Amino acid sequence: MKLKTLFLLIIPLFIIGAGPQSEPFTIARLKYPGGGDWYRNPTSLPNLLRELRERLNIISTQEEAVVAPQDAELFNYPLIYMTGHGTVEFSDKDITQLREYFHRGGVLWADDNFGMDKTFRKEIDRIFPNNPLQEVPFDHPVFSSYYQFEKGLPKIHEHYGGAPKLYAIYIKGRLTVLYTFNTDIGDGLESEGVHPKDTPAIREQAMKMALDIVLFVLSS
Repeated sequence: MKLKTLFLLIIPLFIIGAGPQSEPFTIARLKYPGGGDWYRNPTSLPNLLRELRERLNIISTQEEAVVAPQDAELFNYPLIYMTGHGTVEFSDKDITQLREYFHRGGVLWADDNFGMDKTFRKEIDRIFPNNPLQEVPFDHPVFSSYYQFEKGLPKIHEHYGGAPKLYAIYIKGRLTVLYTFNTDIGDGLESEGVHPKDTPAIREQAMKMALDIVLFVLSS
């Protein structure tokens, strides 16, 4: 079954206030090769899944899934997430499998934890040589799928200087890859005290943006 077809079957169950769901929603963390710390921010996705349940009435798992590019289970997840500081380096087989995942309707949310930008861009270009990353304008519906972000991504942590940017890759008009750059949403999703300088207001901005991203993916 194509993932897009799967989305059409499950999305009505994820609408706020909908009736019982047959399967709880989860997000799969991508265990990518290359030496980067793909496992960073261990509390971020469980916290996001909790808020999906508590704020939006979306039945979700308590813990994230973990999936490698060549795992057959990759196709079970409509949304995969990747983060880290270091090197991303896909094998040719990884590239083939990920390309198939995207063409079936899967979506990747990549969140730079400061340091993976250069190799992430290189590797995503190998997957989509004819579909470059494009900056997403502030009026895109991803910034208003539940909460309103009229000025685009919130700035959670200062890394490169300047404004944060959201990039995307489209296949035949469908958003396939979201890349949050120079903001570090994942750090802001971590539990209180993990990053002592993150105020409750900063962490709330990160959570609201993450919820918007998930809802956009599930409703697209």
